[in-house]
Formats: sequence, C-alpha cells, structure tokens
Amino acid sequence: MPRLSVWMIRTALIYLGVGFFFGGLMLFNKGIPFDALVWRLLPVHIEILLLGWMLQLAMGTAFWITPRFSSPSRYGRVHLAEAAYVLLNAALLMGIIGQWSSNQMLAASGRVGILLAGLCFALYIVPRIKPLGGAQAEKGDL
Repeated sequence: MPRLSVWMIRTALIYLGVGFFFGGLMLFNKGIPFDALVWRLLPVHIEILLLGWMLQLAMGTAFWITPRFSSPSRYGRVHLAEAAYVLLNAALLMGIIGQWSSNQMLAASGRVGILLAGLCFALYIVPRIKPLGGAQAEKGDL
C-alpha cells in the first residue's frame, strides 16, 4: 500500500475515533444530563465523521486501488494528492474550530479549503480512471 494511502487511512481512523467520542459524549448527556453546551458538538461531530472519516477514507482507498500508470512514475502527479491531503486536514481543522467557536468566516474558509482539496484530488485521480477491460491508463489521457 502506498505511503500516502496509509497516512490518509490512519488519519481517517483518528477522525473516526474522535467523532465516535463526541457522539458518545452527546449520547451520554442525553441519558444523564451534565452540560447543555455538549450539544454544540453536534455540527463538529457531523463534520468530523462525514469529511474527516468518510471523505478521507474514500480518498486514501481511491489513491491505492485505482489503476497505476505503466510508466516508471506509476502514481503520476502525486504532489496533487499530497496537496489534497494537507489541504483537507487544514481546512477540516479550520471548519471544526469555526463551528465550535461560532466563527462563520473561519467555518466558511474551511469549506472553501475542503472544496479545493476535493478539486486537487479530482485533478489527480481522473487520469488514472479507465473503463473496465479498457486500455492501460497513460499520463496524457486527461
């Protein structure tokens, strides 16, 4: 498994653990109320699980499993996928802090960063996608 896939999947599993912890905290608060402010974690919980866990896990798996090029640089323009990884995690943290602190500008900046991360990853992965049983993917196929 490529190193970038390992990092993406490990990071996704960290987000899964944090998201489950926040969800468990809110669930515990439903049964035995201890603080009403715990419910401010709900949008953060959703963002962590949807974008931090699911999106990052999908990106890490896609990086690993899509067909490789036949040329020596088997994974193509990896710098785009690396930029997507860094941008996604930085933007996700911005969005989480923005949601938690009710700073709408920071949360919106995080959303734009997530959009840019998705665009970077899409630009990276599209040349590696080919039809089932199709010809070998080449770098210039975009």
